Amino acid sequence: MKRRVAAPDFVHAVGGDLQARSEEHPNPEFIDHVWITMETGSPDRLTVAVNTLSRRNRDAGFDPRVRLGILRGTWQHLPGRGVVRWQGFDYEEIEAGANLFFEHYERSALEELLLSTSARAILLEVWGAPYHHRRHPGIHQIHSRRASCAVPENIRNLDGALQFYFAEEQETALFLFKFCGQS
Repeated sequence: MKRRVAAPDFVHAVGGDLQARSEEHPNPEFIDHVWITMETGSPDRLTVAVNTLSRRNRDAGFDPRVRLGILRGTWQHLPGRGVVRWQGFDYEEIEAGANLFFEHYERSALEELLLSTSARAILLEVWGAPYHHRRHPGIHQIHSRRASCAVPENIRNLDGALQFYFAEEQETALFLFKFCGQS
């Protein structure tokens, strides 16, 4: 994957000791994330916020479901833990070299998949935008940043993704997320 000029609001993180949970809220209409925390070698655990539906698309009358493409592979060496500024991540580069199918997921099904995958993984690699919530570091925008049905901004080279590493068979699973209207 080509690296480009560093974006100040884009990072790459690798961590283990994964703990995942579904978002909770008294109003089910506000539930739209799974939170995965991981140990990156920093004093605080890093929280990765993964959308399980698009509230913006739903509120604008479009399909709120997330589409997920999974690219499976193997690893020879595990990447080192840590968080660094990253120069960008672009789905187009991955899609140009792979035949990916993006399947629609209902919120609960995507939650279940993320929870079970996190439980099996020994390491997680993440690309996305940094944020802080109540003084705790995190990464969000774990999805394509191209224009969608409800979001007209077309942001390039800042797509977020997850790559899970598994001990069995030294397998990997790269999760790429898209919303309604993103090709």
